[in-house]
Amino acid sequence: MTERTFRRYTNLASALHILRNGCLTLLSPETWEDRNDAYFMSEYKRLKKAKSILAICLAIREETYHHWQVFSRGADGVCLEFDPEKLRLAFDRAAGVRHQEVAYRLITEVNKMEDIDLEVLPFMKRWPYGDEQEYRAIFVDQRKELDAFPVPIGRDAITRITLSPWLAPALVTVVKDTLKALPNCPKEVYRSTLLENDQWKKLTGRVAPPIAPYGS
Repeated sequence: MTERTFRRYTNLASALHILRNGCLTLLSPETWEDRNDAYFMSEYKRLKKAKSILAICLAIREETYHHWQVFSRGADGVCLEFDPEKLRLAFDRAAGVRHQEVAYRLITEVNKMEDIDLEVLPFMKRWPYGDEQEYRAIFVDQRKELDAFPVPIGRDAITRITLSPWLAPALVTVVKDTLKALPNCPKEVYRSTLLENDQWKKLTGRVAPPIAPYGS
């Protein structure tokens, strides 16, 4: 896998929790909107005879409208960017945590599989979700029923914070100042220009004038 920024699309409350506590929190997948994915996780838990299975999902591709719309819709959306090496190291240090890139498969492809490795289930999704380019960490506990599992991250693991493109411009300064007052907050905190970008709009000024019709 190439070294790309890991992005966690979430909301402002979750971002404040991450910055203040210096950790990422793995939660139950039972409420995931993708019910196929949630079912795979529940079956993995059952077949492992585990008491708890918790997870967190990140994106390993550039900012897209899809990610904002699906995972961080609204003015309180936030995208935290992580140094991939430091984040993987944090997962490695957390006992009971496995982490890897998610594989996306077609139904016709999986129908041809005779035996599926149990350990593949938490890291396999249907092909239509491939635009997510997800990187996932899971925590399994065989003895305890847990609601959450915190993974400590390094102080400089977060490299950038991008605020929602739907955040009103008049509110940007106060949100940025609030985040920067917290520990673990990087220097780079910006509002996304995905919905309106001045540099993009300036391209119209470079359009060549139309050629006058012959004989005019």
